[in-house]
Amino acid sequence: MKPVILFRGSIAEESEIQEANKHFPVVTQRAKVPPGSLVVGRYSVLPFYKELEEDLKVGGSRLINSYSQHLWIADLKEWYEDFKDITPKTWTTLSEIPDTGPFVLKGQTNSKKFNWNTHMFAKDKKEAIQVYSRLMDDGLISQQNVYIREYVPLKKLAEGLNGLQISEEYRFFILDGQVVSNGFYWSSHIDDLTVVPDPASVPQEFLDKIIQKIGKNARFVVVDIAHKADDTWTVVELNDGQNSGLSENDPGVLYSKMKKVLDFPVTSI
Repeated sequence: MKPVILFRGSIAEESEIQEANKHFPVVTQRAKVPPGSLVVGRYSVLPFYKELEEDLKVGGSRLINSYSQHLWIADLKEWYEDFKDITPKTWTTLSEIPDTGPFVLKGQTNSKKFNWNTHMFAKDKKEAIQVYSRLMDDGLISQQNVYIREYVPLKKLAEGLNGLQISEEYRFFILDGQVVSNGFYWSSHIDDLTVVPDPASVPQEFLDKIIQKIGKNARFVVVDIAHKADDTWTVVELNDGQNSGLSENDPGVLYSKMKKVLDFPVTSI
């Protein structure tokens, strides 16, 4: 199958579209996807992922991540069991958590991290109940399952609005078991830093463990990795590679390496 990038142009930066176009056919309408294509739906699969998958099947095409693979990535509860030894402890209901914290609360797919003090961080169970109540008033989060995670201190670099902790965190794009791009996560706070941390500091052994855990669960996955205050590493989040923003990933690197992986696959997932 020939790879094609299906962009939702209203969301993608023009620079990303230009870089993708150097290595792949690019379309911005599903009706223009050539028959028999392997489709990477950048910013274009939601909110009707399953419907898009079905529409593409009519022309003999398919998405790089199936709808079932997307569900494994998108819901923390689905991937948590595979990653629980390298990601913060997580509870699915308030009744399960201990009285002492601290905790962070998030939806199964989204969070309100930019309202850190009021809609994400809780110092104990009493505050967690209050944060949960506020999240239920949010139009997006209230439609999702809300999970409570153990707050793990990270290597702090700066502090944003509402107490948001800007930490040493990186975003890795992984395709078919290979890292195709990486970059500093907090692109919104680059100007606050004297030196931008280097994702090369993430140990290869840790990356190999992550890749092994992803396995055949999905082909194109974004992993957010953070450096903990105790000098160990943790997985903060998984995201579908089709939906995830670049952060500080270079689109030129991303699409050129994706091209190499898809042209010369090492494994079939």
